[in-house]
Amino acid sequence: MARKPLPPRLTRAESFLGIHFDCHMNERCTQVGKTVTPRMIERIIEQVHPDYIQCDCKGHRGITAFPNSLGNAAPGFVRDQLKIWRKVTAKHGVALYMHYSGVWDNEALARHPSWARVDEHGKRDKRITSVFGPYVDKLLIPQLKDLIDRYGIDGVWVDGECWATERDYGRKALAAFREATGIQSVPRSPDDPHYREFTEFCREGFRRYLDHYAAELHRHEPSFQVASNWAYSSHMPEPVRTGVDYISGDYSMQDSVNAARFEGRCLAPQGMAWDLMAWSFCEKWGEGCKSTKSIPQLQQEAAVVLALGGGFQAYFKQKGDGSIHPWTMKLMAETADFCRARQDACHRAQAVPQVALLYSREAYYRKSTKVFSPWHGELTPLNGVLRALLESQLSVEVLMEHHLEGRMADWPLIVVPEWDYLAPAFRRELLAYVTGGGSLLLVGPKAAALFKKQLKVRFVGKAEAKPQWLEHDGWLCGQKTLAQRVRLGKGATPFGRLYPENDTRAKPQPAASLARLGKGTIAATYLNLGERYVSGRTATARDFLAALVRRLFPQPIVEVAGSHAVDVSVMRKDGRLAVNLVNTAGPHADPNVYVYDDVPPAGPLAITVRTGRRPRKVTLEPAGQTLEFRYSKGAIHLELPRLEIHDILVVE
Repeated sequence: MARKPLPPRLTRAESFLGIHFDCHMNERCTQVGKTVTPRMIERIIEQVHPDYIQCDCKGHRGITAFPNSLGNAAPGFVRDQLKIWRKVTAKHGVALYMHYSGVWDNEALARHPSWARVDEHGKRDKRITSVFGPYVDKLLIPQLKDLIDRYGIDGVWVDGECWATERDYGRKALAAFREATGIQSVPRSPDDPHYREFTEFCREGFRRYLDHYAAELHRHEPSFQVASNWAYSSHMPEPVRTGVDYISGDYSMQDSVNAARFEGRCLAPQGMAWDLMAWSFCEKWGEGCKSTKSIPQLQQEAAVVLALGGGFQAYFKQKGDGSIHPWTMKLMAETADFCRARQDACHRAQAVPQVALLYSREAYYRKSTKVFSPWHGELTPLNGVLRALLESQLSVEVLMEHHLEGRMADWPLIVVPEWDYLAPAFRRELLAYVTGGGSLLLVGPKAAALFKKQLKVRFVGKAEAKPQWLEHDGWLCGQKTLAQRVRLGKGATPFGRLYPENDTRAKPQPAASLARLGKGTIAATYLNLGERYVSGRTATARDFLAALVRRLFPQPIVEVAGSHAVDVSVMRKDGRLAVNLVNTAGPHADPNVYVYDDVPPAGPLAITVRTGRRPRKVTLEPAGQTLEFRYSKGAIHLELPRLEIHDILVVE
């Protein structure tokens, strides 16, 4: 009798919804597989119906969750639990991916100290391997090939990668650096000559390492799917030039809505299948007392990702034997239902160009203290400007130089948020964009300084960070941030006022200005709004920026009034306009709130959509409700009485 064929499994590009399990096994894991059963995994699949499951095979500690001949397996196995995961997922047509820690591997370095990267003092690292050394060929590639051959896994989500990579002063790395650059005196501190060149050399080392193992794994099994956690994201803001199959990252378990808002916008334009991973629990780092999130909390985080066209997964802890905490699957089941209801309207939708917010790779790499990761406030200004724009109901994309080059005219407005450097060729292209009819907004004195001539202003003295008060519409707000005094020349129009004290009788300075340049307009603020918005958000600063944007971009496709806690993402899918509305209300940014179960509804919302012609139908998804609207002068007008978490207006 012929064996019944197994259901086909989706590739990652086809996948929408997944679950991630990991436990980072250690030397105390002596009964691996003890309580892992086929029924446990079947229940997960029956409740959640995921496209894929990721489970642990090697965490940062470097100890594997499967028996292997390379000598770093967990100390005790009751049964081979990965065989059970594979058998059950294959039976149900669910793809199986491994969570595998790459660059970070304690156990490998305990056994092979020479595989470590070396720090600037000549000391071998005990956690971080060298991307120039033999680790990738001696351990990573052989282990992953073994997993492919023994278990038939579909892919890998490699953790501890670009964000764990450090500058490497090992003998092999330094020899390669000297040969590649001709620089003989190796820089060991940021003040040394050629430190930037050495850092970029270490970045290139990581790129080569990633491309090497992806190519080797594809050569071994062409259908195998590879991702390196946070590669080609906010951590690594550059074009995808290695052989990864999808891009992904796990955003922070606290302040998760803001993290997802930003990280999703960094991944979405990269031209790859992408997803984001939420943490299903919350705690303060090192506290050791996790609290599982609520259903509306995780649904709100998922909504931010779905609205940008991405796939969604959530991370749940595995126990030390590889089993799970079954009660937590009710959270994932409800969240999965929420996501699936929106899949047809959202998944792989593309943003309609409205506001482009520049994430400058060139500027970021100049100021970053790490090889890749932005963990020292480098992106705070960018995040602040993004939040202020989103909270003004503007549809915003975060775009890097390679997204904009040659395509700037597609966006009605480009915003440069407090960057202090732009490559000369890119500056020239920005100016050509403006003279051709575009609108350019520079936020902050350092960004404005790059275009003083075109702004028709003269800087007076040096920029200073001191208390000052920004005025808009009769209200003042304190702005202790970097500001620059300016004198406006002929053709520069002032916008807003900046006072030296909380009193409108004092003599103000221009807070911003606008100037015509060819067929377009260039504008700048002379104080940093982004970094201050993160640490000291005010409605006045938000409304000031929104009013300035309105001068530059008076007719966005969508306008929403009624709540500032609504993110608007204007997308297009299958030829239809999809206006995503995400309710971001609630205490998600409060570090002392781990779990909240109430997202206050927003509304009523007055919505205008400029369609150019009368649409045949407007539907509210996922409810499938046909909406009444009024059509006038190329735009539809309607009211949404109540927004719970996430709705989509689909315009046909």
